[in-house]
Amino acid sequence: MQDQPGGGHVELICGSMFSGKTEELLRRIRRAEIARRTIQIFKPRLDNRYGLERVASHNGVAREDAVVVESAVDILALVHPATQIVAIDEVQFFDWAIADVCSELADRGKRVIAAGLDQDFRGEPFGPMPLLMALAEQVDKIHAICVTCGAEASRTQRLIDGRPARYDDPIILVGGSESYEARCRNCHAVPGKPSVMADGDAPQAGNCDPA
Repeated sequence: MQDQPGGGHVELICGSMFSGKTEELLRRIRRAEIARRTIQIFKPRLDNRYGLERVASHNGVAREDAVVVESAVDILALVHPATQIVAIDEVQFFDWAIADVCSELADRGKRVIAAGLDQDFRGEPFGPMPLLMALAEQVDKIHAICVTCGAEASRTQRLIDGRPARYDDPIILVGGSESYEARCRNCHAVPGKPSVMADGDAPQAGNCDPA
């Protein structure tokens, strides 16, 4: 979706690790620069894999001009009035206010492009992503390749000492190929994950309740 004069909207790029989310975000930024749009890029301080102000894909495509913020509401104070496009990487690491922030920016006429993991390593909704997917005008879910069977991968496998992490391990563990790999539903493994109960009661997705 291209930006329209005077019309703000939210675009969300989501998928597993190694699916090319950041690469797609950077591609849209490059196209916007060719169109001579004014752009600001934001990222959460939690994402320090490649340096604080660096937004980089796993294949090496990178930019060095990201603004690092502690919380979602900081973005509102830092966006310049003349900015036309606001890009946000690793959006899943922000607090739940990021959904309101994106909506507010779109209401101001900004084109908001956000990228992030839609599922955590458990295969459950990651933080504010369900809200963002609901409010965005455009949602693009892209896939990686399962390293086990070669099918399209929609999930992120966390590994600890080469073995799948357990369900009760911490949700957030910033890392790259040494800690994670892309897998399909059938090859994704989470030891200790609760199953649907026989009476029909399903376990709650532990990371998707904002309360």
